[in-house]
Amino acid sequence: MAKSMNTPKKTRNPINWLKAWSHLFFLYLYAPIAVLIIYSFNDNRIAQVWTEFSTKWYVKAFTNEDIQRAIVNSLKVAFVATIVSTLFATMAALVLFRPKFRGQVISNAIISLPLLVPEIATAVATLSFFAAIKFPLGLTSIIIAHIVFCIPFAFMPIRARLAGMDQTLQEAGKDLYANEWQVFYYVTLPMLKPGIIAGAILAFIISVDDFIISLMVAGAGATTLPLYIYSMIRLGVSPEINAVSTVLFCISVSAIAAYWLISRQTEDKTHVH
Repeated sequence: MAKSMNTPKKTRNPINWLKAWSHLFFLYLYAPIAVLIIYSFNDNRIAQVWTEFSTKWYVKAFTNEDIQRAIVNSLKVAFVATIVSTLFATMAALVLFRPKFRGQVISNAIISLPLLVPEIATAVATLSFFAAIKFPLGLTSIIIAHIVFCIPFAFMPIRARLAGMDQTLQEAGKDLYANEWQVFYYVTLPMLKPGIIAGAILAFIISVDDFIISLMVAGAGATTLPLYIYSMIRLGVSPEINAVSTVLFCISVSAIAAYWLISRQTEDKTHVH
């Protein structure tokens, strides 16, 4: 039997083209990182010439006293900035989540402003402020700058968690004659904990990876790990730099993975409620 002449022609599926472009995009995005990690295990002193597998650059990098000092400085700044910025972000989220009051929209805009302003502008403004009040530059100035810059990043997941919470549970606590502090401690805080942890992790990532603000407000003896990596690159790329950068990358990825898992758990709990 003859085939019908009206058989429709096959058309190209645009989804396949989108998949191909997405694969090219991710290859372009992550190929340099893969090269960085691979060459961090290169035995050759010349970073771009592969000879054989070796971990000696990791040993050399992390027995370097300057690198150790930079890591300690970065962790000090990140831990303090994370704790303080998360505390302020939590208080701000609790206040701004209450029924509307005069100035609520402006307050939300002020907290979110560092997300919209270019980081270089924030860094210059912070440096100008420290110069105006004659505040000495050093580790303390970096911590203060990071606290301000990390607040909106910690605020976002906490605010999102508050928006997804079941408010009837707090009302039930009040109906059972619990005061405001008891409701907050036994009802609100446990439900808010995933958002607080997620906000703290995000603030920690931002602080550890920050370069521009740290460069502007750092003083003598206040070199963080990103600043030290930058100073090493100016002398030329070496496997030692690749090793330090790989470790910093792994720390960031681990923190982001933890943030994603906690955020996912928060969303699942929100859907259950």
